[in-house]
Amino acid sequence: MNRFATNILAAALSVGGLVMGDNTALTEAKNAKKDEFYTQRVDIENELRHYKSHFKDKVVLCNCDDPRQSEFFKYFAENFEKLGLKRLIATCYKSQDVDLFSQRDCERAICQIYEGDKNGNMIVDDDEIGVRELKGDGDFRSEECIEILKTADIVVTNPPFSLFREYVAQLMKYGKKFLIIGNQNAITYKEIFPLLMHNKIWIGYRFGDMSFKVPADSEPRATRYWQDESGQKWRSMGNVCWFTNLDIKKRHVSLPLYKKYSAAEFPTYDNYDAINVNKTADIPCDYDGVMGVPITFMDKYNPEQFEIVNANDCRKSENVPIKSHGLIKDKEGAINGKPTYVRILIRRKMK
Repeated sequence: MNRFATNILAAALSVGGLVMGDNTALTEAKNAKKDEFYTQRVDIENELRHYKSHFKDKVVLCNCDDPRQSEFFKYFAENFEKLGLKRLIATCYKSQDVDLFSQRDCERAICQIYEGDKNGNMIVDDDEIGVRELKGDGDFRSEECIEILKTADIVVTNPPFSLFREYVAQLMKYGKKFLIIGNQNAITYKEIFPLLMHNKIWIGYRFGDMSFKVPADSEPRATRYWQDESGQKWRSMGNVCWFTNLDIKKRHVSLPLYKKYSAAEFPTYDNYDAINVNKTADIPCDYDGVMGVPITFMDKYNPEQFEIVNANDCRKSENVPIKSHGLIKDKEGAINGKPTYVRILIRRKMK
């Protein structure tokens, strides 16, 4: 067990003790674990290296992270001085395990605070990490955790995928800067897509496959699941990405366009005044109208090159239902009567 885990384990024991459980609480905790994916340090480092300029004099909050084991917390603590942070805070739901993926639950939720090296040895020492017991269960939606959120400048974490809509809504409500992991399918959520369309949030650098540690009692899957030589279970997900509202160089890089438009290759939708483009790389360079592109386009989206169009504004008839998400999808998104996949409508900006 490393320095971080040792420190917080001792603190957890002192504030509430541990209980072994084969009871209702443990069952609920196990059910909750179906939504737990523990991010690898390498994936955090590979993404965060693009955002270093944003963190000077900032308070960073990791509010969906077991502070005993969070790689997010470790990254920021170990790079505290290099990033010029003001304060680092981590909180988690109380059912998080004291020993990663064990079947023990902490009686109390805790908050961990680090404010940098105090003795000049440039090491994150145990006595430099403040630990306090939370009154509630540590749920990010609780009033107590919302008060902690208000003190933060930037939130960085991997929130539960099942609560992604609610989590992002909270960040937007309190005007927080953030960098979080989510499923690419979240792009199509009616609560999320308008934020992307109006450039309130955007996609980070990593867009694709990522591997996560999962709890020991996770159910084996036929694909993208394995155990390493230590017995640790893993899940690989091919449709994961980072969502952020921190400005990055990537979103100012224009997508090279080389394809020429032809009606045969780019047919028009039955119900929308737009052409269909099956691959982002095939967006025609000489078409000035509205185009439907795959959701993977968001990985290449430069708001200086394209604008995202609300599909409801491109309906060919009032008989086409208005969609709250503003995308082309479901049975209305057909070409010659044949349904297509989900499409985002875009238009090139004229220079």
